[in-house]
Amino acid sequence: MIELDGSSLTLDDLARIARDFELVGLSAAARARVNDARAVVDRHAARGTPVYGVNTGFGALADVAIPDDQLATLQLNLLRSHAAGVGGPLDVTTVRALMVLRANVLAKGYSGIRLETLDALLAMVNARVHPRVPARGSVGASGDLAPLAHLALVLVGEGEVLVMKNEGAGHVPGAEALARAGLRPVALAPKEGLALINGTQASTAVLGLAVLAATRLVRAADIAAALSIDTLRGSIHPFEPRIHAARPVPGQAASAANLLALVSGSAINQSHELCGKVQDAYALRCAPQVHGSAREALGFAERLASIEANAATDNPMVFADAGEIVSGGNFHGAPVALAADTLTIGLAQLATISERRLDRLMTSSESGLPPFLIRDSGLNSGLMMAQVTAAALVSEIKTLSHPAAVDTIPTSAHREDHVSMSMGAALKLAAVVDHTTTVLAIELLSGVQALDLLAPLASSAALEGVRRVVRAIVPTLDRDRPPAPDIAAVATLVASGAIERACNLKLA
Repeated sequence: MIELDGSSLTLDDLARIARDFELVGLSAAARARVNDARAVVDRHAARGTPVYGVNTGFGALADVAIPDDQLATLQLNLLRSHAAGVGGPLDVTTVRALMVLRANVLAKGYSGIRLETLDALLAMVNARVHPRVPARGSVGASGDLAPLAHLALVLVGEGEVLVMKNEGAGHVPGAEALARAGLRPVALAPKEGLALINGTQASTAVLGLAVLAATRLVRAADIAAALSIDTLRGSIHPFEPRIHAARPVPGQAASAANLLALVSGSAINQSHELCGKVQDAYALRCAPQVHGSAREALGFAERLASIEANAATDNPMVFADAGEIVSGGNFHGAPVALAADTLTIGLAQLATISERRLDRLMTSSESGLPPFLIRDSGLNSGLMMAQVTAAALVSEIKTLSHPAAVDTIPTSAHREDHVSMSMGAALKLAAVVDHTTTVLAIELLSGVQALDLLAPLASSAALEGVRRVVRAIVPTLDRDRPPAPDIAAVATLVASGAIERACNLKLA
């Protein structure tokens, strides 16, 4: 079981809970903090003085006082009115990440939620009750209100719950799903509705999972590049450490070291050592510089995602030590939006240069191999259309790389007059992660095909390991067949980390 304490949740922990269904609990220290903060809320509610979110309306209605006998209705109405999401739902993995991130924020003790309500949320996670959360409807200011409202509705016995694949399809009413799991709906107390929905956890969930995927992609990109460089008979000298020490960008040096290690010992490389060629094209020679820049973007996004996973993003915030409730703006998703946009642009670098190497593999005058990497070309078209697919995806990636964070549109009668668009940025990033995975899969598929065509010359032990893993599920292309299943199969290897493991190297 992973214990939440509000400050030490890692992205790897998040993945274990979200993807692997690890059980989750609450630390004793967090329980004490939650109780202390709740006591502050109860004292303020009893006094009757206006406190935002406790006995007032919300957003532009913050100046409207709410009578004591309607405070519970106020919180329930908040969830109902804010559940305005549209479009297809977030997948189960993302919903679980969203639930855990919200629980971790509540565990910090700045939200004023009751301990029994937080325990009920954790019970939903452990019982695999996954709210149906529409992906769109958040502008990332006052947090991800709509997605979190859809989550919270299930907690009170409303809303809808996703049905696991092995149980059918679609969704069921929230009350029915709770009953099936042996759980009871929560009756909200003052401020609890707001405590459940005020924060950036939807966009942070998408960002955090994308960061983890991108961590695999930067290594897969180095492997794909190494395959292309070797089969295109490129030089390994541009990857010498002394070159990159003179421009000490950490990501660049790491990528160069990977490329050098991956090609080391290749008989293909040794076969053209004295060929007299002066320089390779940028797509080969500058791979460390481009891949390294993507790694730097990843580092920035990972740092902010890790901080946000353990950050209090509520409003107002409860400070138990001072007995005060203070309004602020931690719910603003600007850090998440900038992190997502930056990583999107970084991944675009990986995808665009991958497609350029792929194009060279397809072009016989550049590769010295049969056109489109198949013998008897003309009768066979080989991987011609696979490269076209990569080009289509890269073009879409370029469009998706326009930053969402530069946009803002006022909402809530101009009370929320600058918004982050963090959810839009995160959703674009998730799409780019998927597209980049496929582009790299096509380059890997093509690189392995090129290796087959260069036999009996062999590559390095690391790259031959990649060939074996790919060939275990995708046979050599001897005559035309639909490439779509092969692309999908290799994409699965990339996403799972199997390509990296196949190298049997400790890559940076």
